[in-house]
Amino acid sequence: MPGWPGEVAGVLSSLLLCVVCLGATVQTFQINRGAAAGFLLQALVSTVEAGPLLAALLGLGVGSAPAPAPDVAWVSTVAGLPLLVFGFHWLHGDRATANALLGGALLLTGGWGYLTEEARAMVAHSVNAVASVTILVASVFTGNPWGMAGSLLLGFSGFLSGRKSPWPLLLAPRKREVLRGLMAAANLTLQRALQRQQRELDQGGGELFAGVSD
Repeated sequence: MPGWPGEVAGVLSSLLLCVVCLGATVQTFQINRGAAAGFLLQALVSTVEAGPLLAALLGLGVGSAPAPAPDVAWVSTVAGLPLLVFGFHWLHGDRATANALLGGALLLTGGWGYLTEEARAMVAHSVNAVASVTILVASVFTGNPWGMAGSLLLGFSGFLSGRKSPWPLLLAPRKREVLRGLMAAANLTLQRALQRQQRELDQGGGELFAGVSD
């Protein structure tokens, strides 16, 4: 059972991710509802994770705090990240790709009960990789530095979340807290990327990928 420093770190990292994602939800709600829903889903999951940790820290729980259901975090990754990708492609005018990626993610989310634990882990890492790569490609073509940085942070967090990823000895005990910090930075950066893209569209930048979906 982790001591109180570990519990404090867990609560703070979960609250940080929750606050960042809630702020991103508010800031992007008028830009794209799909992206805002992706941010909101991550905020809800981080709140669920913070609840048992906060109860244990305050001595309200009995024994060790129960870990949140892993399916909650899995759904957040498999459904939340494609919602962000949906927002990027929709703003770029590539409606077909946006709908295809989101539809595939929803099918995977609905079939989680039929997947083994190894299959779920593979799906989560694959979704993270696809989300980071597609956002990176779209950001490179539109010259969006916020999108490039956010996609790299997102991909790096997905790499570190793997079971066989190399972790320094000092960071290994705080793996979850480090990952939440990376995801908070990634979500904040992706929020800025969506805002920048919307400003460019408002200034008459046009829809770069409109012809791709035709």
